[in-house]
Amino acid sequence: MVLSKCLSSTLHLPPHPTTPFLTPLPLSKTPTFSSSPNHTFFPSKLKKPLLSQSLLKLSPMKSSNSSNSMSLPDLEFESDPTLTNEDLKPTAPTQRTFSGFEIATFWVGLVVGVPSYYLAGSLVDLGMAWWQGIATVVAANMVLLVPLVLTGHAGTRYGISFPVLVRSSFGIHGAHIPTLLRALIGCGWYGIESWIGGEAIFLLLPKSIKEASLSQPLPWLGTSPLEFACFLVFWVAQLAFVWKGIDGIRKLEKYSAPILVALTSSLLIWSCVKAGGFAHMLSLSSKLSASEFWSVFFPSLTANISFWATVAINIPDFTRYAKSQKDQVIGQIGLPIFMGAFTFVGLAVTSSTKVIFGEVISDPIQLLGKIGGLTTRIIAIFGISLAIITTNIAANVVAPANALVNLSPKWFTFTRGALLTALLGIAFQPWRLLQSSESFVYTWLVGYSALMGPIAGIVLADYYIIQKTDLNMKDLYSKSPHGAYWYSGGFNVAAILALVIGVLPVVPGFLQKIGLATSVPNTFVVIYNNAWFISFFSAGFLYLVLSNLRGKPGNSAARDNLLPTAK
Repeated sequence: MVLSKCLSSTLHLPPHPTTPFLTPLPLSKTPTFSSSPNHTFFPSKLKKPLLSQSLLKLSPMKSSNSSNSMSLPDLEFESDPTLTNEDLKPTAPTQRTFSGFEIATFWVGLVVGVPSYYLAGSLVDLGMAWWQGIATVVAANMVLLVPLVLTGHAGTRYGISFPVLVRSSFGIHGAHIPTLLRALIGCGWYGIESWIGGEAIFLLLPKSIKEASLSQPLPWLGTSPLEFACFLVFWVAQLAFVWKGIDGIRKLEKYSAPILVALTSSLLIWSCVKAGGFAHMLSLSSKLSASEFWSVFFPSLTANISFWATVAINIPDFTRYAKSQKDQVIGQIGLPIFMGAFTFVGLAVTSSTKVIFGEVISDPIQLLGKIGGLTTRIIAIFGISLAIITTNIAANVVAPANALVNLSPKWFTFTRGALLTALLGIAFQPWRLLQSSESFVYTWLVGYSALMGPIAGIVLADYYIIQKTDLNMKDLYSKSPHGAYWYSGGFNVAAILALVIGVLPVVPGFLQKIGLATSVPNTFVVIYNNAWFISFFSAGFLYLVLSNLRGKPGNSAARDNLLPTAK
């Protein structure tokens, strides 16, 4: 049980109707078009994927959004071939198939996993009452729900992924900075989750094999050859789902959700029957005074926000497939509900193990090793493996794969990007990271929130306040120096400075946690314990100030909607 130790040791469509024509917003008087000859958007009837036809002109037509007829001039534009491929194009109406229910099942697949299982239990270990631990988890996810829904709006409205969206705030080339930062964290998490899955396979092995010489750790490897082999088996098994792309992931999450709910309910019922109810859990009262509670609450809140802070910034990768804004909002509202329910299960089952086995077993993999015979164990391992795969693929593969596609659209496809993500997951050597609970929470979980916070703050400040949710689709795929998002050589200095300055106050506390600084003023400790909040608001505010000082860049053309946006 990783998180329990770490916290306790560290906190001293159906498709859209076919649109006969598009209704762009008013055009500027002097549009400038990209000169690249290869890829072109076509706002036709949108029955084929966008950007796939040759140059197409818009003939004069009447707007359907106004009672007065509006003639549009002939308009042609092209996308730069180095900025797009099949995976970076805006989704066509026929691709927008995610209903609110399917987005909700997506979150069920993400939430039901090993780390989520002992979130609340770890807070009880710190001295909180059982209901305070669950309330902290729910509160953190309600806070995170705000940037999730707000960022998801852009994906649904324009059909664009996270790497394309951040071109608006960071610049055409500057977008690589936030996407690669997100990708690296995804690769690390992919390795961690895969290692946990390998532990589940290791649990199935006969005792004689687990006691053989191959199960002895090798100093240079940092683990035993047998455990490493189990890790590789689980690592390979996940690639079968990745190979089918985003539609395969959608189906995996959709059909896995009811299985995971059934298995989770079975585990809860088993623990209740065996322990004679939840009296032991309900007797877990708070051991903290009022002042002690708040000193534990805020760092714990930050850690729990960090848990899904990565998905919160790249959520357009999924909401771009939503049928409507209503679907993406309804689907995502389930996050705090599912997190609260599943952490309750984790806490209830963990507390019941004290009555059933005479000791607290907070690691679900260890618990499964003690339940029933071989058949029961196989079913349990199947369930926990399914839970890990549904979380790992959706949360830790999509963002890195899209980031790599954005880095080099000519070479990378989603599948190639996913494969490289998996390989980098091995390079992170997760077995070493998980050996230290201190490094897992404060070097990893809270540490990376200092990067995710400012990126989210900058993206939301740009989209809602600077751009007013009105993006120029042509310029998002253009290297024209006159483009709205070209800024200075393709980099928005305001966003990069805001990101760096937003992270800087967190650095002293981070250095102390990893042992590179012996002591720092208490102010920096407080800042580090609230890294996501402070970096989010400071970077977002600074970006607005710098953007206003620079002045809003002129658009090369009107911010025309090239898609029938989802309202």
